[in-house]
Amino acid sequence: MLDALRGVRWPARRAVGAAPPGAHRSSQKGTAGEFTEYRLYRQGDDPRALDWRLLARSDRAFVRLSDDRALLPTWIVVDGSARMAFPDATSARSDGALSKFAYGRQVAVGLAAVAHASSDPVGVMVLHAGGMQRIPPRTRRGAVQEIARVLEGATAGGAAALAPALVQLPTKARIVLITDCLGDTDVLLKAAAAHRAAGALIECVHVVAAEELTPPTGPFLVNDPQAPHDTRVLSRASRAEYRARFDEFRRDLASRWRATGAGYTEVRTDVPPARAVRAVVMGLALPMGDGAH
Repeated sequence: MLDALRGVRWPARRAVGAAPPGAHRSSQKGTAGEFTEYRLYRQGDDPRALDWRLLARSDRAFVRLSDDRALLPTWIVVDGSARMAFPDATSARSDGALSKFAYGRQVAVGLAAVAHASSDPVGVMVLHAGGMQRIPPRTRRGAVQEIARVLEGATAGGAAALAPALVQLPTKARIVLITDCLGDTDVLLKAAAAHRAAGALIECVHVVAAEELTPPTGPFLVNDPQAPHDTRVLSRASRAEYRARFDEFRRDLASRWRATGAGYTEVRTDVPPARAVRAVVMGLALPMGDGAH
């Protein structure tokens, strides 16, 4: 996967606030970087920024302004709650398929590698059966491998909420949430909107298991992994209603995330992880089959 992502870059969706020099367009104006406009010379401006040719033609002193470039610290937050373990080894049609958590871990490592390749500091937070683990954003060599080791050692379980974790993170950063959006979605959306208003760049990567879109035919018993006693029968008669409701949920979810100003990408576990990573960083929609778009 990492070989397939070589050369991929992850531009910020909007200008980055004051930060150390880096690869992203900054909201700060300076006299280095890519030229954008002229401004009349003011006392205290660097004389080296004067455009002497324009001065000779107009007899007025102008300085050349440019978009500065800035680093963008990137936090990747991975949902490791019990429901992300679907499908597990006992699920119908599991036959070696990746669980949502296993798939999300691969996407997280791919996104970390792309951010790191742009010299952005990158860190991870994962909420799983063992609690919460976090590595603060770093640019040093080996940062991606360290993130991969932490994710590999995590086991899906529990019912940790993402919203309290999100509010702990700085607003001067890009924050990527990798989740199936079946937990504290309403509270999480409010927290994401507040963080977005404070300056954060938010990305939601919505992980959908292929088995959730096309469940096995025939009747079978399903249960909620976070509430084991909550079980129900999914029959041939109720299958169509389930799919209609799930498609409606996906469409509504995409609309609500985008309304906060966040980026939103739905990824399916039978799509190669490298392709999903490219879709996230390029802001592309993956074909998701019949139903939601």
